[in-house]
Amino acid sequence: MQGLVVVITGGSSGIGRATAHAFAREGASLVLAARREDRLREVVRECRALGAAAALAVPTDTTEEEDVRRLAAVALGSFGHIDVWFNNAGVGIFGRFEDLPPAAWRRVIETNLFGYVHGARAVMPHFRARGRGILVNNASIVGRMAKPDSTAYATSKFAVRGFSEALRQELLDQHDIHVCTLLPSVIDTPFFQHAANYSHHRVRAAPPVYAPEKVAEAVLSLVHRPKAELVIGGAGRAATILKRLLPLLGTRLNGRALNYGFLSSEPAPEAPGAVFEPMRDPHRVTGGWRKGWNDGGVPSLALLGLLALPLGLVALRRGRAEQG
Repeated sequence: MQGLVVVITGGSSGIGRATAHAFAREGASLVLAARREDRLREVVRECRALGAAAALAVPTDTTEEEDVRRLAAVALGSFGHIDVWFNNAGVGIFGRFEDLPPAAWRRVIETNLFGYVHGARAVMPHFRARGRGILVNNASIVGRMAKPDSTAYATSKFAVRGFSEALRQELLDQHDIHVCTLLPSVIDTPFFQHAANYSHHRVRAAPPVYAPEKVAEAVLSLVHRPKAELVIGGAGRAATILKRLLPLLGTRLNGRALNYGFLSSEPAPEAPGAVFEPMRDPHRVTGGWRKGWNDGGVPSLALLGLLALPLGLVALRRGRAEQG
């Protein structure tokens, strides 16, 4: 991947930081964006030490279209082209729909959807003029399944999938321009510490929880073999199959499991998290959710068992019907 120029938004922590490290090991040139300049400087130093051909930090608020245009201009001015643009900056929010402040609800949409729109608007003219490029939009398995207590987040991720598909249809005349949508399962990042919380319960990661490096590897794989959509994590794939085969049961299981999985019984005060301003905390790539058997909610084997049972019944019924 030497000579590859990659722009990553949300590059200061979590999936963005892990992905920057992965590209750095391959010798790519990186342009990293996030709101916290001090954290970006850290990632730049890490990427250079890992072998990146070059790494730049560009403080960016993706809700501001001018910021994102400036990000693209810095990348083009520094390297002359962009090969991969990874829309990844995002924020989360927890709480019942009627408890979420309208301003926070809107801000989640502005960050998770319009931030991606701004990224695509900034880089797509360059891709079209050059005749090639890869736009990667980091959505979530929530973009297929939804989840309770997070209506703004679920809405934004469904919208990202629709936006990506519409772009793909507009690019049918450009065979070397690809729009790829990632659908990660629950990932061990600071997302849950940074999420706004109006649920009155402590927020946690519902297992099974996957390492952020799995998402980074998926992004790298798209450079070699672009795909329209890529689900990351077996739990997400199983939940997707269940939802397709038994939609009503999938809704009930998903709603119950994720309600208890993401919200503990411990009380917590209302907090805006990183929705309006970046948070100052010690977390870099991971959020510490993979320590131990049941660190974050219902046991993973129990959850997968709930998913496997109805799928097995469907397979059994189909087999009997074919034999009959």
